[in-house]
Amino acid sequence: MDRIKHLLLENRAWAQSKLDIDPDYFAKMAKDQNPEFLYIGCSDSRVPPTEMTNLDPGQMFIHRNIANLVVHTDMNFLSVLQYAVNNLKVPHIIVCGHYNCGGVKAALSTHSLGMLNNWVRNIKDVYFFNKLEVDSQKSETERVNKLVELNVIEQVKNLMHTSIVQKAWHERKMPYIHGWVYDINTGLIKTLLTVDPDTKLDSAYRFDY
Repeated sequence: MDRIKHLLLENRAWAQSKLDIDPDYFAKMAKDQNPEFLYIGCSDSRVPPTEMTNLDPGQMFIHRNIANLVVHTDMNFLSVLQYAVNNLKVPHIIVCGHYNCGGVKAALSTHSLGMLNNWVRNIKDVYFFNKLEVDSQKSETERVNKLVELNVIEQVKNLMHTSIVQKAWHERKMPYIHGWVYDINTGLIKTLLTVDPDTKLDSAYRFDY
């Protein structure tokens, strides 16, 4: 309980520090949000999206889950995506993984993890289709980090295959989709790919509008 009290005291100190700089800080913050980015990232506590990109509150709409997955049956994620794309009309979506990801490690393991097995199964599929490339890495760390990168690329593809994104591409030529990996050891972001709204999709995944 002392730790909780500490957090509440820190909250008061933080709020006052903002008011000391700008007395209208929270009044302005309480107005409608207009973020430029939808960030889809991992829930890992070491990867704070607005801090590592040096953004202020209100500039980034955020969805996080274990291993930054885009799952077509996840209603929580789909609701976030639809609101960000259709209502907030974000021009950019970022899928950001990170090296040394626990979810990716779990997908490479044969240990049963209870209910988590069902979630990391999505990453196991990425591993299965890229097994030769992942297994050819020299060390376990390199295997994990290669799968981290391949997983980000796969989640970007999953985004492209949603009707939400495709409809926005058709109607307003937005959003751009970016695949990133955050290196916890350096604090730096690596760009893996950027997908523009004119990207051609295979007919198996394409919706006509």
